Amino acid sequence: MARILIVDGHAYAYRAFYAIRSLSSPSGQPTNATYGFIKMLAKMRVTVKPTHVIVVWDGGLSAERQAALPEYKAQRPAMPADLEGQLDEIGRYLSAANLASFCRAGVEADDYIACLTRAAAQLGWEVVIASADKDFMQLVAPGIGLLNPNDKSESIWTAVQVRTKTGVEPEQIVDWLSLLGDSVDNIPGVPGVGPKTATELLRQFGSVAELYRRLDEVKSARIRAALQLAEADVRRNQKLVRLQDDLACDFSPAVLADQPVNAGRLVELFGEWGFRSLRAELEAGLGDRAAAVTTAKPVPVDETAEVYVAAETRQENLL
Repeated sequence: MARILIVDGHAYAYRAFYAIRSLSSPSGQPTNATYGFIKMLAKMRVTVKPTHVIVVWDGGLSAERQAALPEYKAQRPAMPADLEGQLDEIGRYLSAANLASFCRAGVEADDYIACLTRAAAQLGWEVVIASADKDFMQLVAPGIGLLNPNDKSESIWTAVQVRTKTGVEPEQIVDWLSLLGDSVDNIPGVPGVGPKTATELLRQFGSVAELYRRLDEVKSARIRAALQLAEADVRRNQKLVRLQDDLACDFSPAVLADQPVNAGRLVELFGEWGFRSLRAELEAGLGDRAAAVTTAKPVPVDETAEVYVAAETRQENLL
């Protein structure tokens, strides 16, 4: 059966950038995000064993969401210059590795990932979304799972893990997040309603629609009043949180198929960046063909910089 791995590009680029303290090419250019991204992607592919792969990048904020809430994601800091400069390098790697990469102006990665997920599922493919963004829990269904980098078990999340994490079903995630709000996306929730209360409400009423239809059944007068005052915000939040899977989707199985790499180009890039171990691994795999693709010697660089998980990172929507 076909299985597609869909990677949240910016989320992993940020994660790689903050996971490695420092790493530079022989020319002095930062390479920590590039190196970390390559290693993370390789590990994901070993775990998932996909037949098809694509990395999806944010192309800007949804005009529809900004119109509904002008403050949407407005508080996020600018991307660090040292990371921004490495996105093109990651793109060069993906091209040489013959891995599909997508970015469209004005399209948020989350929405395009939802679109790809729907298209793949309609073909009967298995789908694995690699991201720590909690919004993707709404897409979990039979045959559609999440690879959460914060889960050290490296298991692919199903509805079981979503229930364990939130207490609600995947199809209730939009309503759950609409009640909670999302500080990362600058979406205000219902004052006084935290994860536990939101879960209890949805277990009792099933949905936001039913909750507001039977609002007088909410036992706590304080919560009932807060819900009543915030109803317009909650209704708006549902539209903000729900991923748009009905975009025009360039879904081409042939383009997404896992293909042989351009080994010669990768050897050149690894040499340029000073990735000695990656270059050695690739050349060892090439065997006698290594001499045909390059005659340059590996450039020494410290590739043993300490790798760590930052206590505070600015990656998007950590679960």
